[in-house]
Amino acid sequence: MQHTQEDRTIALAGIYQSVLLVQDIARKGSVANAQLSALLETLFRFDTNSVIEVYGDISTVKRGLKMLVDQLSGNAQGFDREILQYGVSLLHLEKILSKSQQRMDKLASDLKGVENKMEYFDLSHENIIAALADIYQQDISPIGPKIMVQGEHIHLSQQSNANKIRALLFAGIRSVVLWRQCGGSRMQLLFKRKQYLQSAEQLLKSIS
Repeated sequence: MQHTQEDRTIALAGIYQSVLLVQDIARKGSVANAQLSALLETLFRFDTNSVIEVYGDISTVKRGLKMLVDQLSGNAQGFDREILQYGVSLLHLEKILSKSQQRMDKLASDLKGVENKMEYFDLSHENIIAALADIYQQDISPIGPKIMVQGEHIHLSQQSNANKIRALLFAGIRSVVLWRQCGGSRMQLLFKRKQYLQSAEQLLKSIS
């Protein structure tokens, strides 16, 4: 399938959306279930006909698009180095992960096991989130430098929040995989900043 600049922009916004929600949990201790579930859904949407179907709707990555615009437009007030570092770390982890088909196959198998549990629990149920967090902790986190999430200790020390953060980082990895499949690369991002910025602005106009 031929992918467009819009496809790459949506997937990149998905990465930003994931780490923005991670930051919300780390700093504020909570995240809206609707936003959490919308991103976790992407972990189970592989047989889709388009990039937007992975996210269900453009609005799922609205905050990610806004952050992408801030990061690429040179808006010093909107620039967030912490968010950028989380994103770079996810790109690095995915690069290592993708080099091993065995690891990728195990992730697919583990996700299938979680999907079977969803016959009994909603996606936002703590059991499902804990299962996704466990996959991230066991299969992804050990392969590269640990992502050090910054925030309030009172929030980070709660197991339920730790699970949500890991599950969201897992969803972030999913968006990185999608971005790569659409032809995204760090070199391309460096030299095609204007195209990404214009695409993100157009997408935001379509949902504002």
